[in-house]
Formats: sequence, C-alpha cells, structure tokens
Amino acid sequence: MFTHAFSRRITLTLCGLLLAFILLPAAAQANSPAKQALETATDRILSFIKNPDYVNPATRGPIRQQIEDEVLHIFDFGEFSSRTVGPRWRTFTPAQKKAFSDAFADLLINTYVNKIDGYNGEQVIYTGEVASAKGDRVEVRSVITMKDGKKVPVAYRMLPKNGKWLVYDVLIENISLVKNYRTQFQDILNTDSPENLIARIKSKAMEVRQEHGK
Repeated sequence: MFTHAFSRRITLTLCGLLLAFILLPAAAQANSPAKQALETATDRILSFIKNPDYVNPATRGPIRQQIEDEVLHIFDFGEFSSRTVGPRWRTFTPAQKKAFSDAFADLLINTYVNKIDGYNGEQVIYTGEVASAKGDRVEVRSVITMKDGKKVPVAYRMLPKNGKWLVYDVLIENISLVKNYRTQFQDILNTDSPENLIARIKSKAMEVRQEHGK
C-alpha cells in the first residue's frame, strides 16, 4: 500500500511529533493559543511517559491508552481525513467518512506511539510561527537535529475548532503529510472503492500494532 520512501517519511513525521511533544516545554517562547495547546498536550504526555509503570509490559496498556487519547485531543483527524482524500471526500457516505477517519487515526496514532520507545535524545528548536491574515490558521515551525547531525525542518499546521487549536497537517522538509497521503490514496481510489481503501488502512494499522506487540 505504501512505498518505501513514503513509509520513511511517515516515520520521520511521527518522530518529529514525538520530539515536539517531548522537547517543547524547554523550547517554547511566546505562547500563542496554538502553542499553548501543544504545551498542554506535552505536559500530559510527558507525565505518562515518566510514569514507571509505562516501562512495565504488565501495566503499560492503560498508560498507552491515555497517551493515545491525548494525541486524539491535539489532532483533528476528521479534518486530516477530508484534506487527505481531497474532493472525493464529498462522495463518501457518512458511514464511510467515519470508518475512514477512525482507521486513519488508528494508523497514525499507533505509528506515533510506537516511536516513543525509540526516542534517542534528538534536539528540536522552534523557529517561529506564521499566522494567516484572518488568524484562523497557524503554522508552528521547528528544526530537528537528528543523531547524525542532519537538521530537518518540521512545521505543524493548526486551526481552531470547537474552542481549541488542533493539528491538521504536518510538513517535513516543506513537504505536506496530507499531500503525500492524498497522492497515495487517490491512486488507490482511481481503481478501487472507498471500502477497499479503508480495509487497506485498517490492515496497515493492525500490522503496526503487531510490530510493537500491542
């Protein structure tokens, strides 16, 4: 379903999110509402990761669930899904939209959570924010320094919804995760049905869970 290069980009994206969550409190400067939302998620996720029970396989499950819930609170997976599918989203039935959003969220969350154990002390510096003219979109920008010294720009696009700021896209080296997924999914939808696309995403999410022994 996914190309090797695309899978590597997904991994880098989710690592970037992990690093942002772990290192944001030390790097944060002026607190915009968007950045405050990220900081709130950071504090909660850090408290879960630092819990001694998290490293114990026998007690990890409930803590992992709390981490997953926190990711759900900071990401707008409905927005992520509609932007990823693109214009064809309008042709999905309400049931298909829900099934797609749930499957897509499951895939991204499990990929993200699995990276927590792989954190190796990389560094991140927040370089600023860019807001839309109306102030209804914010792009929080950062640069991650990897173990090999490579510097990777990562930006988080956020929007306000229901009284809070949520992430709806991530850019790695100026390449949009939404656009990358859209290319993959449109190729599938050109020859296949929404149900089969959803099935493929569910299968990939299950594969990711099994890789980590969940």
